[in-house]
Parts: sequence; C-alpha cells; structure tokens
Amino acid sequence: MAATLGRICGSKLFKSTPALNIQQANNLSTTKAWTNGQKKLFAAIGALTGGVGALIYAVEQSVEASGTEVHPPKMPWAHSGMIASLDHSSVRRGYEVYKQVCSACHSMQYIAYRNLIGVSHTEAEAKAEAAAIMVKDGPDDNGEYFNRPGKLSDYFPSPYPNEEAARAANNGAYPPDLSYIVSARKGGEDYIFSLLTGYFDAPAGVALRDGQYYNPYFPGGAISMAQVLYNEVIEYEDGTPPTASQLAKDVSTFLKWTSEPEHDVRKQMLIKTIGIMTILVALSYYIKRHKWSTLKSRKIFFVPKKD
Repeated sequence: MAATLGRICGSKLFKSTPALNIQQANNLSTTKAWTNGQKKLFAAIGALTGGVGALIYAVEQSVEASGTEVHPPKMPWAHSGMIASLDHSSVRRGYEVYKQVCSACHSMQYIAYRNLIGVSHTEAEAKAEAAAIMVKDGPDDNGEYFNRPGKLSDYFPSPYPNEEAARAANNGAYPPDLSYIVSARKGGEDYIFSLLTGYFDAPAGVALRDGQYYNPYFPGGAISMAQVLYNEVIEYEDGTPPTASQLAKDVSTFLKWTSEPEHDVRKQMLIKTIGIMTILVALSYYIKRHKWSTLKSRKIFFVPKKD
C-alpha cells in the first residue's frame, strides 16, 4: 500500500500545475479555427440528420398503425427491470411446455442440452433429458449409421427430417424454428404470449381457408397453427396450476432465455459497471477539481506602469 501511494505521489498526479494564460486557454478550443462556411456546413448536416431520423420514425409509426394485426399489450414480466433476472422456475416450466406441446411441430436446432445446466436443470437432470432421445450417429467401423442415446452436446431434435416434410404435415405452412423467435418478432415475449392466448372466432367478413384459424395478433389474422394451450393440457412437475395463461407465460419466458441466453450475465455486468463507474467518476471529479483549481481561482488584474 505504501509503495502504491509512493508511485501515485511520484507521478505528480495530485500536484498542482502552473496556471494557464489566456492565450493557452483559447488554444484549447478547436471550433475557433472553423470558418463560417464550415460552421454552416456542420449545422446543415446536423439538421438534415435530425430531419431524416424524424421522417423514419414517422413512417414506421404510420406503417404500424396501418397494419391489420392487433399490437400486443405490454406485460409486467419479472425480468423486464433494468437489473431483474429471468424467473428460472418459469424457464424450467416453459421447457416442459415446449417438450410436451411445442416440440411436436417446432424445432430448436440451436439449443443443446448442455445449455440447460445451471439455468433450469442440474447436470444430472440435463443428462437424463438428453438420454431420453435417440440420435442417429455414425458411420461406425463398418460404414453403417446407428442410433444412440443423446448426450449433453446434442441439440434438441427436430420433429421433421426436412422443410418439405414439415410443410406436408402442416397444410403447406412451415413451423418456424423457435431458438430465437422472441428476438425475431416485434414485441418479443409480449407478442408470443398474446399470440398463444389470442385465438377467437372469426368476425363477420373474415374468410378463412381450411386449416386456418383466426388470431388478431398474427399478421393478416389467419394463422395455420391451431390453439395448442388449454387449461390442464399438461401437468407441471412442481405442482403449479397449468392454466392456459400460465402455460403461455412460462413458454414465453423459456423462449426469451433461448433467444438471449446471456440475459442474466448482461445485467450482472451492468451492476458491476455501475459500481466501477461510480468510483471512477468520483475520482475523476476530484482530480479535475484539484487540477483546475489554480486556473479557476486565479485573479487577473491590470497594473499600469509607473512613469
């Protein structure tokens, strides 16, 4: 500690510096060297940039207002705060909903079983989940492919071998991959929750084809996915009442995590950054006051020459 203080004092960090004169202070400004033409040019660029930004915002708002879909309301999610983490119990329940309901049609090809460790499952539980599936592997020494139990490094299985098979099983509609669906849809988890709970009878004047259902939150209102979440469609391991809204809330939270697996780490870094920046700003303010004290406290006066 003494050596550190010695180095700080030796570097003249806290020592006063001679006061600057008027000419030296004026030379610190770079705008004084600009011509009137340059100043007008930069002012025009700033005004033009602001105008373009305002125009883009106005066009986006008008496009949203002219859409045929209903915009999802903002939900009070537990993780919506600046330093709030995901509800990991809800993430675990959401995985159960995906496994028992959504995985029948939707894939998650970018999520591996190892990603569940420390988030919603222990290592032993994640290994058990992976071992419950069969993965085609190979070739072996004889050049043949074989099926083996899943491992932690395996990704969630796809319900269809290819896109054509998926379309053939869903009246031509392709079920999207859900790995990053929350980040890929405007409204995020609010949109997913509203879509899953927003099925209604089609109003008068709305024609639906065979295999289509009415959902005002889906663009156009006609969606090929039937309503899949009902009260008590599954049973939770922890005994939570499986209402339709609870199922939609949990799977939306789970999909939020799959879209942003770094969510909690990012907010932890924010807390650390705020703590460090508070110390650095306070130290910088003290040094600034110390260094500029001679300049701001000086007195300039005129002493005429004596004849």
